[in-house]
Amino acid sequence: MPDFWGPNRVDINVRASNTLSMDTLTEYTTRVARQARQASRQLALTSEIQRNQWLHAAANGLRAATATLITENARDLEAAPGYGLNAAAIDRLRLTEARIRDLASALEEVATLPDPLAGEIDRKVRPNGLVVSRVRVPLGVVFFIYESRPNVTADAAALCVKSGNAVILRGGKEALHSNLAIHRVLSDTLEACGLPRHAVQLVETTDRAAVGEFLKLRTLIDVTIPRGGKDLIERVTREATMPVIKHFDGICHVYVDAAANLEKAASILINSKCQRPGVCNAAETLLVHASVVDKFLPLVGPELVQRGVEVRGDARIREYWPNAKLATEQDYRTEYLDLILSARVVDSLAEAIDHIDTYSSHHTETIVTEDTTAARQFTAAVDSSAVMVNASTRFNDGGELGLGAEIGISTDKFHARGPCGLVELTSYKYVVIGTGQIRG
Repeated sequence: MPDFWGPNRVDINVRASNTLSMDTLTEYTTRVARQARQASRQLALTSEIQRNQWLHAAANGLRAATATLITENARDLEAAPGYGLNAAAIDRLRLTEARIRDLASALEEVATLPDPLAGEIDRKVRPNGLVVSRVRVPLGVVFFIYESRPNVTADAAALCVKSGNAVILRGGKEALHSNLAIHRVLSDTLEACGLPRHAVQLVETTDRAAVGEFLKLRTLIDVTIPRGGKDLIERVTREATMPVIKHFDGICHVYVDAAANLEKAASILINSKCQRPGVCNAAETLLVHASVVDKFLPLVGPELVQRGVEVRGDARIREYWPNAKLATEQDYRTEYLDLILSARVVDSLAEAIDHIDTYSSHHTETIVTEDTTAARQFTAAVDSSAVMVNASTRFNDGGELGLGAEIGISTDKFHARGPCGLVELTSYKYVVIGTGQIRG
C-alpha cells in the first residue's frame, strides 16, 4: 500500500471527514491507479496456477486472521448506529467466525472455476495462410465501488485477480476497519505467491471526492463498476470518463399467465417478493391475467398477508384485495426494496409485455405459464438482462446461474449484461500469425 498513510493506517478515524487537499488527493488517486496499471501488466503474464495458489493462500490467511478480523469489525459495528445503519444493515456488516469461514470458502470456490483466459475463442486460416485467432484478455484495471459489506472486498478481489485484472476497491466508510483488515491479508498473500502486491488495492480515505478523482483517470482505469444505491450509480455514470458496468434499479416483474399453474405461480411470487425483499432481483410488481385473477388472488393473498406484504394495486386488484392501497403511476416505477408489492390485472400477454416495456428497469422478469408458445413470446419480446420461465426472479444471480460468483449485475447491453462473473471481466483480442505475408 502507499506509504502516504503511514504505519498506523488501520487506525484511521473513519468517523472523521478524512478530507485531504485536492492536490494531495489527486496525487494519491493517481499513484494508486498507476500502481494498478503496472500490476495489471504483470498479472497478464501470470498463469492460472499462480492465481489459484493465491486464492487458496488468501483463504487460509483469512481463516488464520479470524480474531483480528472480528476485532476490527467490532470497531465498525460500534460506529454503525452513528452512520444511521438499521438492524438489517448492521447485520450485513457483521463478521462472525462462521461468516469468515464462508468468506474463505468462497475464495476457494473461485479457484475451482475454469480459467476465463485459457485457450482460444476461435481460430481460422485465411486463404493467404494467415492464422487468425481470438483470445480472451483481462479488461485491465477495474475501479470497484461497493456498499458496506466486508465480504464483497474479498469476493471482488478474487474475481478480478482470477480473471487477470488489477482492482481498486472503494468500500463504504461504515466498513473501513473491516475492509482494511481483509485487504491486508489479501495483499500480503499476493506478494507471498509471487503476484504483484498492487493487484488489489483498497482506497483508504473516506473522502467522497476521491471517487471523483478516480473517475477522471480514463488513461489508467479501464472500467468502473459501482454497486450500491441509485444516487451513487447516477453520480458515477455522470462523472466517469471510462466505461461503467452498472444497473440503476431492480424493478422486476412476475407475470401470471392465463395458462399458469396457480400453485406454482403462488410459490414463485412469494419467493420472488419475500425471500429477500431488499435485493435488486426481488420482485416489485405482480401482473395477473384477467382470466385467472379470480382464482389466483384469493389463493396467494393470505400468504402475502401472513408475510406482512403491503399491496398497491389497480381497481381490479382491489376488488379481490380490498385492503390493498390504490396504486399510483409512480408505484409501478418504484423499486421498493421492502415488503411492498405493486399489482395490476392485464387482459392479455401483449398487455403484460407492454407494461413491462414501460415500467421495467430491464433487470429480471418472469412468466408463469404452461403454454410454451406464450413462454417463447415472452422471452423473445421482453428486453431484460434475465428473463425467467416458471422460476423465481431471485435466480438472476451469478452463483445461481452457474458463474460461480459475480461482481455485479448489468442492465446495459455493452459490454456485459446480467450477472458479471469471470468471463464478463474479460475482453478479447486478435492474434494473427503469418509466415511473411504482405498485403498487395
